[in-house]
Amino acid sequence: MTDFTLNGSGVSVEADPDTPLLWILRERMGLTGTKFGCGIGACGACTVHLDGQAVPSCSIPLSVAEGAEVTTIEGLSEGGLHPVQEAWIEIDVPQCGYCQTGQIMATAAMLAQVPEPTDEDIDSYLAGNICRCGVYPRIRAAAKRAAELSRT
Repeated sequence: MTDFTLNGSGVSVEADPDTPLLWILRERMGLTGTKFGCGIGACGACTVHLDGQAVPSCSIPLSVAEGAEVTTIEGLSEGGLHPVQEAWIEIDVPQCGYCQTGQIMATAAMLAQVPEPTDEDIDSYLAGNICRCGVYPRIRAAAKRAAELSRT
């Protein structure tokens, strides 16, 4: 049995401790906002927060979540949109949209650590998140706008 906090609520999961956290979130918990992309932690589509840090849930075994706080896109904000989500809508970031939950989660984790990110900060923190459509300029603009929204 693995016990952890998921989007603010305590959960207990009985599963092989080596099962990727992604599959627990999607298949057991029904939280399908976290996407499967590559399965090796290289694309960022499956990014969630583990104790506030952006991590690829496809390559994190369930056992690592023991006692931790896990946040998915569904739990990013209570009672409304997170500033990153607001900025994503305002800037009209998504093209195909597949990578966007991972991009949003990585950006939210970055802003928690770097409230006024530079272009270099954004590029560094989001380096593990691949966008096949190439909307990186809009992602960067939305990250900066989210920083502004977070300060108001």
